[in-house]
Amino acid sequence: MARQGVRALLPWAMALATLAAALFALCADGPRNTCVVDGDTFWLQGEKIRIADINAPETHGARCPDERQRGDRATLRLAELLNAGRFELVSGARTHDRYGRRLVTVMRGGRSLGQTLVSEGLAETWKGRRSDWCA
Repeated sequence: MARQGVRALLPWAMALATLAAALFALCADGPRNTCVVDGDTFWLQGEKIRIADINAPETHGARCPDERQRGDRATLRLAELLNAGRFELVSGARTHDRYGRRLVTVMRGGRSLGQTLVSEGLAETWKGRRSDWCA
């Protein structure tokens, strides 16, 4: 009887482990698989993704302390949004940027997660160039 209970739990436990492995953490030094770099860039299963419809403040190479603080808040919020459930990656006309990152709009329930960051004041709609977050 106990053996059957363990067998019944095994598939559930394996599914839980797979789900936990897909959770987004903040990226650390070293190889990256599934993690958040900053407010508009993340890794998903070893592929670097750039959210195409927004620009978030920089965390690495920020030009002033205010940009760094805003970038840190955007990074944490992006991790929270990505971890909130399933999402869809929608490609546009350009598939990659000049750095080789895949360009996508991240959608959940018909709404852009990038635009959620914009509406919360943590990013801006992409205008084709970086803005000066220190002005």
